Amino acid sequence: MSTVSLTLNEIFNLAKKTLLANGCDEETAIILAELIMKAERDGSLSHGLFRLPAYVSGLKSGKINGKGKPEVKKISPSVVKVLGNNCLAPVVINKGIPELIKAAKENGVAVLAINNSHHMAAMWPETEALAEEGLVAFACTSYKPAVAPAGAIKPLFGTNPISFAWPRPGNTPVVFDMATASMAMGEVQVAKREGHKVPLGTGLTKEGKETTDPGEIADGGVLLPFGGYKGSGIAMMVELLAGALVGDNFSFETAAKDNNDGGPPSGGEFILAISPEKISGLGWDKHADEFFNKMKSMEGVRLPGERRHKNRLDKGPRKINEELVNKIKSLS
Repeated sequence: MSTVSLTLNEIFNLAKKTLLANGCDEETAIILAELIMKAERDGSLSHGLFRLPAYVSGLKSGKINGKGKPEVKKISPSVVKVLGNNCLAPVVINKGIPELIKAAKENGVAVLAINNSHHMAAMWPETEALAEEGLVAFACTSYKPAVAPAGAIKPLFGTNPISFAWPRPGNTPVVFDMATASMAMGEVQVAKREGHKVPLGTGLTKEGKETTDPGEIADGGVLLPFGGYKGSGIAMMVELLAGALVGDNFSFETAAKDNNDGGPPSGGEFILAISPEKISGLGWDKHADEFFNKMKSMEGVRLPGERRHKNRLDKGPRKINEELVNKIKSLS
């Protein structure tokens, strides 16, 4: 695989230029380009520049509104809703997070319900932003069907990622962001592009047979939930939280309405913020740190998010797939 070296500024500028050339306004282009740059910086390759051609597909087809303005509605003191108006989810989240932070700090617990936005990015940015404000955070979203429920061979669930963050005053927060599928579809697609095998149990062929070939999974096959019935149950929970609870579509409904242009479909997101100071009182942070220190004292254990934060310390250029860079350059 041939690669080229790009600085973080070059990654940001390439993404911004491409988005502006394909119908985004300045605000949307900056928000999304920064998110793409941060994904590359942190080593989350499946959510960095790799996603840009799909965003462009959605913008070109008119499915995504690159100049739209989300609407924030305060439903109650602890419930905030943002109508996405077909904007990209990072733009919608940026509008809703400040209101969610305020509501959670005032009431102890608050929920942000997002409707009609297009999410294809990593989820740690929203939960980490809340943790940096001293809040415990949970977020989830669905997608188009790509994952078979345990026991089935046809997709019903999206990859249905969940993210959780715990604040650590004076330290980087503990954050995880994971698909409830055995592997995120973006990671399967990256493996296909780079010619890597995937572990057995990742997914099935279109005939319902186990395979280690990512192409057989990505092209007509199906992913499996992690942990069998346990992961299947969590994926179902995400469908309910990010669908019925926030007043948006289930994955199968999203697929029926999508134009299949390759861009992220419209859907909902559920974000929960909790104030440990309100609920636990003083000393919650020290108590949690005792637990984290106990974990880290065990050989081979690292806290979720540590590798991502370590990658951030490297401010140097990143190696990017050359074919991908050339493809992106051709889009603008």
